[in-house]
Amino acid sequence: MKTKISLIVVVFIFLFTTAQNQNLTQQFDDIVAQYYNDNNAPGATVLVAKNGKAIYRKAVGKSNLELDVDMIPENVFMLASITKQFTAVSILMLEEQGKLSLDDPITKFIPDYPTHGKTITVHHLLNHTSGIKSYTSIGDLRQVARQDKTLNELIDYFKNEPMDFDPGEDYSYNNSGYVLLGKIIEVVSGENYADFIHNHIFQPLGMNASQYGSNTKLIKNRAMPYEEADNGYVNASYLSMSIPHAAGALTSTIDDMLKWQNALTSNTLIKNSTLQKAINGSNLNNGEHIAYGYGLSELTFKGSKGYTHSGGIFGTSTDGIYFIEEDVYVIGLSNCNCNNINGLTAKLAALAIDKPYPTMKDVIELSEEQLKQWVGAYEFEDGAIRHVYLENGQLKSMRESETNTPFDIFPLSEKRFMFENEFIEYIFSKSEDGNRTVVFSTESQDFKGKETNKTMPKPRSEMKLSNEILKQYIGTYQLAPNFNVEVTVEGNQIFAQATGQGKFEIFAENETTFFAKVTALKIVFNENTSGKVESFTLYQGGQETIAKKIE
Repeated sequence: MKTKISLIVVVFIFLFTTAQNQNLTQQFDDIVAQYYNDNNAPGATVLVAKNGKAIYRKAVGKSNLELDVDMIPENVFMLASITKQFTAVSILMLEEQGKLSLDDPITKFIPDYPTHGKTITVHHLLNHTSGIKSYTSIGDLRQVARQDKTLNELIDYFKNEPMDFDPGEDYSYNNSGYVLLGKIIEVVSGENYADFIHNHIFQPLGMNASQYGSNTKLIKNRAMPYEEADNGYVNASYLSMSIPHAAGALTSTIDDMLKWQNALTSNTLIKNSTLQKAINGSNLNNGEHIAYGYGLSELTFKGSKGYTHSGGIFGTSTDGIYFIEEDVYVIGLSNCNCNNINGLTAKLAALAIDKPYPTMKDVIELSEEQLKQWVGAYEFEDGAIRHVYLENGQLKSMRESETNTPFDIFPLSEKRFMFENEFIEYIFSKSEDGNRTVVFSTESQDFKGKETNKTMPKPRSEMKLSNEILKQYIGTYQLAPNFNVEVTVEGNQIFAQATGQGKFEIFAENETTFFAKVTALKIVFNENTSGKVESFTLYQGGQETIAKKIE
């Protein structure tokens, strides 16, 4: 009898666990479907791991549009800037072997490098504080990317550029620094960069599908890279694999990337004390803390700590996230830089650590009286003023800014509200004496606002423009090196999509000025003397940036 009871209990536990796992898989599937719902478009592979083992593994979309080949989890992608963590760990391995110090000046290994009288160390290269100009911001990157260069020729391309700032004084993401780290690895080890990574990382870890990228080798399961143009998808711009080098030239799969993460977690390649230097950010000369450590950035999400790195290059978008306490790893690889792989991995990771982002499915209905109790102005610790108001039964929020853009907010409970398609929430509260406060909660930080009597400025209004007017703005605009904004038109709607991010609608204030509702920004299109659109000016966060039309 006892045996039967025990057996029943075991079967019940098994069935319950199986149901839980199936439910979690469905939730992961639902998240993926939010980002990839066109099976005939470029796609992605994603993997979620818990305690070092995959609990979700998915491929969506096409790996080859021309041949109509479906994506599979074994597809090989360029890692782009995720390469940097391999380069950084290689340097740390050499440090543990006593072959270099992070405090060594780079001239110890590259004697003829012009440092303009400054001391630039290996540490400065690792955390992007060297002040050396990034070669991806020099000239037309798409033209430079087509040229095969030796490593020395690539270094010659940027080494005589003036420095952006003194070493350690500031942080600026820098691909030149990681190319120089690749050179240092070669000098110290006596192996070229590709061989070092293969011999000391890929081969020992069994990362058999990973290698330094190549345009000539036959690579099994290679996912072809694509970009989005006005009339659909096109093959990605040509990229000589000599150009990204140690800053972005490695290729891999989601399965191999799990092997890599497990090696970091288990201290297979470097000691835990060494890893801590890479994942906990670093400091500038003045003591200011920056999130970037060595090849990885520290991450905090709803109290959970971890580290992350993403990548973007022609036709490729990648992102990896690891949460330490929960031992959860998420990796996403996409064969189009038009896809928002970062948003996808963030939502998968949040669900995996049991802190999921709410969705519109979680929204409830409240009475007008319940909504009205939070109407008012709130002043936050950073000086921001946010106004909450009711319009046609919809609660809205507007931050005072150059755009005064209103956002709809939706109730998850009587006190908790979410922004649609944003990782932001409001949590309202009211004290016994009636004073109201609100917490503006983001992924990594909370801001507290107190009720104030400030009068609300007029929200920005929109106007409708004809398709004929909107079509003149269609094109690709370069906002920064390797970072473009695609402007497209569908009927009487106009959309913007930044590299590696999702598409969002922009709304006309007048014939040349547009604003977004998903974020506080303003775009003003500029014409040349012939009356043709040549650029737009982006107003966001108190800054003005001109994006030149390149296509």
